[in-house]
Amino acid sequence: MMFFGGLLVAGLGIALAYALGLIGPRHSTTSGTGEETALEILEKRYARGEIDQAEYERKRRNLTS
Repeated sequence: MMFFGGLLVAGLGIALAYALGLIGPRHSTTSGTGEETALEILEKRYARGEIDQAEYERKRRNLTS
């Protein structure tokens, strides 16, 4: 009976950790590896004014083709 009580406590601990986001899937706008995709980097460079519209469109076409 104590064995099942221990399993119950362990299960509740795991459920609590999952609910708090300590374990389980991470929700992100990135590629899932924690790194930005090339398209996201390109969009940020364009937004900061590092590249002009023509260069942005050319690079975007290359990335999406």
